[in-house]
Amino acid sequence: MATFSRSAFNTSVYHLSRPTYPRQLYEFIFKHHGQAKNARWDTAVDLGCGTGQATTELSPFKHIIGVDPSAKMLDEAREATKQLGLSNEFKYIQSSAEDLSFLEDGSVDLIVTAQAGHWFDWGKLWPEAARVLRPGGSVMFWNYSEFRLTSYPSLTPLITAYAQGTDLKSSLGPYWQQPGRSILANHLLDIPKATDVVPDKFTDWQHIFFTGSHYPDLPNPLPVIMRKKMTWNDLLTYLRSWSSLHTFHEKYPEDLKREDGDIAVRFWKSLQEGARGESRGIEEDQIELEWPLALIMVRRS
Repeated sequence: MATFSRSAFNTSVYHLSRPTYPRQLYEFIFKHHGQAKNARWDTAVDLGCGTGQATTELSPFKHIIGVDPSAKMLDEAREATKQLGLSNEFKYIQSSAEDLSFLEDGSVDLIVTAQAGHWFDWGKLWPEAARVLRPGGSVMFWNYSEFRLTSYPSLTPLITAYAQGTDLKSSLGPYWQQPGRSILANHLLDIPKATDVVPDKFTDWQHIFFTGSHYPDLPNPLPVIMRKKMTWNDLLTYLRSWSSLHTFHEKYPEDLKREDGDIAVRFWKSLQEGARGESRGIEEDQIELEWPLALIMVRRS
């Protein structure tokens, strides 16, 4: 995504403020990968790896490759990996997800994509994934959508109005890069199926929704598994990591000079006021956020 490559984008803040993926998710995908008769655990590739949050969790594999078009993101990923002191062999390569020319045919066991697949050209990526995967290899990719405050469901419309509204000066809705944001918000239902694009190379397509009761129209929704407790100040830091906010302030830099705080602060304060109202004035320093999550899994024939 273009915003993440801009020199003014703070990748360190992005890395520290983003929600983490639950261990339950990794156990789920590793179990599914291991169910193939000829499953191997040699090489895993993380496409759109960003700061390496998911890359470093691929510990069952000996060789792990993170791929991202942003050099700044890859620098953060390398540093994060170094700090963890992991014994696996890690390599980070600057490239688009659709260009895997640095990988040999049939050399990869698992391809993952965390919170990045909505930007890819899957018409190009599926044939390339089919080329580099070994038979029995897997592709797993997931995205989380708009956050909720677990204890304050009545504030969901306020969150939606801020994140998805159409008003140019009071909402960030117009400042998300499209069509990626719409694909994410629609739980990856608009992604072309690998079994349709390359029908002779892929099998066992599964689309799973860990969305709880947030989206009852989705088929067979499972309970939400992605949650994080944080302070109110942590929430503000998270809100400041949004690419749409960065774009908003490029258009309206004067918003940063307002005495009542910029658009993110004003929204944050409105959430606090709403939470205090629901709690009957009880002050809570910690809150829990939850994110509905969609997961797609498919296997190389």
